[in-house]
Amino acid sequence: MAKNKHDNQDLVLATAIIEDLNDLLSIASMGGSDAEQQAQEFMAKHLHDAGLEVHTWDMDLARITADPQFPGQEVERERGLGVLGIWRGTGGKPALLINGHTDVVPPGDLKAWSGDPFTPRHTSINGANVIMARGACDMKGGLIAALAAVKLLRESGFTPQGDLLFAPVIGEEDGGLGTYSLITEGLPRFYNLDDHHVMGAIIPEPTSLAAISANGGALTFRLLVHGAAIHASRRTEGVSAIEKFYPIYQALEDFEMKRNIDVDPRMQRWPIAYPISIGTVHSGDWASTVPDLLIAEGRFGVALGEDTAIAQQKFGECISQACSRDAWLAKNPVEIQWWGGQFASGQTEPDSQIIKNLSTVHEQITEMSLEEYGAPYGSDLRLLTGLVGIPTVQYGPGDAGVAHAPDEYVQVSELVTTARVIAELIKTSIG
Repeated sequence: MAKNKHDNQDLVLATAIIEDLNDLLSIASMGGSDAEQQAQEFMAKHLHDAGLEVHTWDMDLARITADPQFPGQEVERERGLGVLGIWRGTGGKPALLINGHTDVVPPGDLKAWSGDPFTPRHTSINGANVIMARGACDMKGGLIAALAAVKLLRESGFTPQGDLLFAPVIGEEDGGLGTYSLITEGLPRFYNLDDHHVMGAIIPEPTSLAAISANGGALTFRLLVHGAAIHASRRTEGVSAIEKFYPIYQALEDFEMKRNIDVDPRMQRWPIAYPISIGTVHSGDWASTVPDLLIAEGRFGVALGEDTAIAQQKFGECISQACSRDAWLAKNPVEIQWWGGQFASGQTEPDSQIIKNLSTVHEQITEMSLEEYGAPYGSDLRLLTGLVGIPTVQYGPGDAGVAHAPDEYVQVSELVTTARVIAELIKTSIG
């Protein structure tokens, strides 16, 4: 009888989550688009409807992007909307923050999708009920599950002692604009951290219901490899920028291998904890001309605890040494530009209270131990831990392996579990 009651409760919770998630997934909130702001407005309305005190602000983009600590962005924006929901407690306990992003990456090749990326589809994968759409996994599913947890508690009559902060943000995918604005604009204006203590933050990113307490960093770079143009029929009298990229690429492969010999135990589950990847290569403007310029853009993984300036210096030394071994490149060295997202690494101590609380409630809800590890990708965790010292953990529904992929999806059962775990985490942490 108890099991049937629990099943019925889960069915009601799943129905509510699916309804809200379908609506949010239908907003094509790609970074830099008008829909990115619409998704924020959606969250602001739902937080207000749930009974939270809601504050919004237009980000001062000129000031933020000029700040030396700004983490960078890869798309242009004319506007940024900040949103902060606050559930005021009765006092006596510190606050808890829920943070999550509403922006999504572009869908890519539409032919690789089984349907419209922004029309949610309900189907079954390996016997599990899933919702499929861009952003279902990363991370609108987790965000709506967290919202459902708040609604569940408010409907139950729960009264917190500590404050609950709920901050949906934009710009996470390309640097962290939204959370940076939250820290530098939203919180100082509406919830000054000098006057309040936040015991921890949870980000319901896709972790397959594991706890990620550390993120490797990621720096976006651009390499300019110079050659000497000449007619292709006399190519030996010119210098191909493409050919001169070979030794640079090989040097980066060696550099990557050396940087991954000895890594933090939390990162040892990954074949390459701190990858170096070339994402785009552009060279030449005429088939019959030896190209005099090659531009390669990529991502440089930063180790846990490694200062980004030191990481950039090591990267520069690798490129410089590779150039010194080539007669042409020694006189015409490769130029390095740092642009776009500049993610520092970030980590929360494993014995922090937020992780202890999460471990307790996860085991209580799932009857399984909580797995904890570090991730090789960046997130807003590093901004919350690094800039304002809030212990932060990622925990949410979905497999990160399907994030950013065609037919991205999230399991309904994991949405429900996440909502129940976060609800209990709120009660345990600030109740």
